[in-house]
Amino acid sequence: MPLQAQLQQALAARNFVNPTPVQIQAIPPALEGEDVIATAQTGTGKTLAFLIPVMEMLAATPAGKINALVLVPTRELAIQVHEQYEALRSKKAPPAALVIGGLSEKVQIRALRAGARVVVATPGRLEDYMRRKIVDLRFVCTLVMDEVDRMLDMGFLPAITRILATLPVERQTLCFSATLEKSVHGLLQKCTHSAVRISLGNVLKPAESVQLQAYEVPAMQKGNVLRELLYNENGKTLIFARTKRGTERLAKDLMRDGFSASMIHGDRTQSQRSAALAGFEAGRYQVLVATDVAARGIHVGDVAHVVNYDLPAIAEDFIHRVGRTGRAGLTGRATTIVSGAEMIELRRFERTLKLRIERMEMSKMRSTVPSNMPIPITHARKHTNTLKSRTLHSLPGEIFA
Repeated sequence: MPLQAQLQQALAARNFVNPTPVQIQAIPPALEGEDVIATAQTGTGKTLAFLIPVMEMLAATPAGKINALVLVPTRELAIQVHEQYEALRSKKAPPAALVIGGLSEKVQIRALRAGARVVVATPGRLEDYMRRKIVDLRFVCTLVMDEVDRMLDMGFLPAITRILATLPVERQTLCFSATLEKSVHGLLQKCTHSAVRISLGNVLKPAESVQLQAYEVPAMQKGNVLRELLYNENGKTLIFARTKRGTERLAKDLMRDGFSASMIHGDRTQSQRSAALAGFEAGRYQVLVATDVAARGIHVGDVAHVVNYDLPAIAEDFIHRVGRTGRAGLTGRATTIVSGAEMIELRRFERTLKLRIERMEMSKMRSTVPSNMPIPITHARKHTNTLKSRTLHSLPGEIFA
């Protein structure tokens, strides 16, 4: 590709040598200044597909103003896009400004006033800065909207509309997402002009490298199935729960059971969320329990197993969750644990998404519980109290004096 030498060197240094299909199709028209609307499965390299054209544009544009704006739905995704840009930029290029909630406002404002030419932002915080005249977007040449349908799902349409009204009419717009629902089409028609449309693979299906399986069990057995899965898994496991309270409860239960686990949900501070994600990525935590805040855009390269402890609210989110494993050509496994009415929902997801999820049997699950893995005394006593006999039988990890 006709890229500046410094960018070529930075890509090679990070082992980005062969472009992915979405990068092959999206980068050339973006380099020509055309608008692009691209959909592709998660884990296919969409972030570089827009960052490379942005960095090329900056090299050819006089410094001094904010020339590129990247809008994303979540803080975690904003942080990862920002980190990717910082890893690729040359020493001469100005750093990007990160505009999100939960982090020091002083640091963000300092970055903006220090001459940042790229702003990576969530819509709500950016609009707040616009009202306070902290940020000036009148000279933006390229607008990127990443996971645009997710931003609309989260209620950001009014903020996005007001942000768009402040941008120059003559600009380039790049829109990337894993899915583009009908609700997004109106917005895209308004903010793009003669866009190149790119659609790769079936975005409503997980990658072929992901093995799909499900356990249908009584509600009281879901926790037991989860623990067996974790005992038998050597790699990192990302567990999805539907609610913040459920995420908190499940993570604490797993920690009491001896697993190295952490959690991400909307009530956690940004420092807590960042520490949990960094610890999971570095391998300090084997397990990360999360709400759907982690289903979009969060890239941890070697997640071996995704577990749906609770089903998501909509079928498309099932695909985004499953897409956290089997990324960049690696293999992965996605397990869904369902009970009661959830079984009906799972079958509906299969029909909607045209999936075939293999049903597994508990009897065939072979436990490899480490001999040194203690069973907490509180849990052991709870089980012994259900025995009809008044005699307490010792369980592994419990000793009676």
